[in-house]
Amino acid sequence: MALQKPKGTQDILPGKVEAWQYVEQVARDLFADYAVKEVRTPIFEHYEVVCRVGDSTDIVQKEMYDFYDKGDRHITLRPEGTSPVVRAYVEHKLFGNDFLKPYKTYYIGPMFRYERPQAGRLRQFHQIGVEMFGSENPATDVEGISMALEYFSRLGIKDLKLVINTLGDKDSRLRYREALIAYLEPLQDKMSEDSKRRLYQNPLRVLDSKEPEDKEIVANAPSILDYLNEESAAHFAEVKAMLEELNIDYIIDTNMVRGLDYYNHTIFEIMSDSKAFDGKLTTVCAGGRYNGLVEELGGPEVPSFGFASGVERILLTLEAENIELPIDDSLDVYIVGIGQEVNVETLKLALALRHQGYKVERDYLNRKPKAQFKTANKMNARFVLTLGLDELEKQEINLKNMNTGEQKTVPLASIYEDFNALYMEMMEEA
Repeated sequence: MALQKPKGTQDILPGKVEAWQYVEQVARDLFADYAVKEVRTPIFEHYEVVCRVGDSTDIVQKEMYDFYDKGDRHITLRPEGTSPVVRAYVEHKLFGNDFLKPYKTYYIGPMFRYERPQAGRLRQFHQIGVEMFGSENPATDVEGISMALEYFSRLGIKDLKLVINTLGDKDSRLRYREALIAYLEPLQDKMSEDSKRRLYQNPLRVLDSKEPEDKEIVANAPSILDYLNEESAAHFAEVKAMLEELNIDYIIDTNMVRGLDYYNHTIFEIMSDSKAFDGKLTTVCAGGRYNGLVEELGGPEVPSFGFASGVERILLTLEAENIELPIDDSLDVYIVGIGQEVNVETLKLALALRHQGYKVERDYLNRKPKAQFKTANKMNARFVLTLGLDELEKQEINLKNMNTGEQKTVPLASIYEDFNALYMEMMEEA
């Protein structure tokens, strides 16, 4: 029996990987415009780092790929990107005076969660995320939201919905927690088992439940907006005012809490009802402020804001919306070699043209010219160079423009000396 990839993973093959490269490059270009620099952290971390996302979350309780290594260290494959970046931020003392403030960085890479595979959600999935450290300014929240929205705009994805909420500061959340428990306690017999367990451990998690019985209960739950202290209310008011000043439409969902426990103040989700998700409103990007996480991982008190988007969901949306990506998979030159006698010369030609900056391929299977031309067509070659023994003896080569059918015989030396002149000449003639 042939071996297969593990459940919940995928092989990204040529023909598909180009779309991945494109959405990644759009992100890199966008982040450069915002002066955001890339960071790369290990794919696995100490369990103690990643469990900070919240002991009451499904990620920690049910979905972590964790194990003990040969040194009896508790290790986990990273299930999300923020905790590893914060760990790196603290470990390398990037909060020091030698570094820019705010410190803005992004990551692109695989994450791992043991959950039921479904469209856009695999056990190995990929995220593009941004983390910004050192700014309490609500403008940082809005810049992050704006950056995320602009990313989708550059990809051509439209009809998105921005949903925001605030979780307030520690004091506001404590007061709201008490009010939420008081509301939920009389109804706990009607709640799901998960929500019953979370009622006293972290009642805000009940608001995030997907179980129908819980949704019905939390629909009438008290709003956190009624329990914000003056500082938290002012921060959220500024965020809303700035979004409005930038003409960014939003709606407020007071039951949105996000799936990770480190968030506070502003949180947001960008949602799509694309055909990729059968018309169901689905989150394609999310994030928020997480003041306190740097301190929890051993650093100083540093205000922080970040967001992440799943690459698989982005690609599903692009495909479902029939958005054509500007991917150029064409070949500049294909070299047709006729006869074993020209094998060395065609190899030299291919290397010389690549050194001149052209994308080049040649035949290696000693096929007949007709078969080689078919390959050139499949590879969308702009030009074909044909070399046989007669041409080699005359130090000539045939050059054909595959778009126009025009062809000419040129000195072999001209290919080595300056193919660009011939290339441009035939392009202009076309």
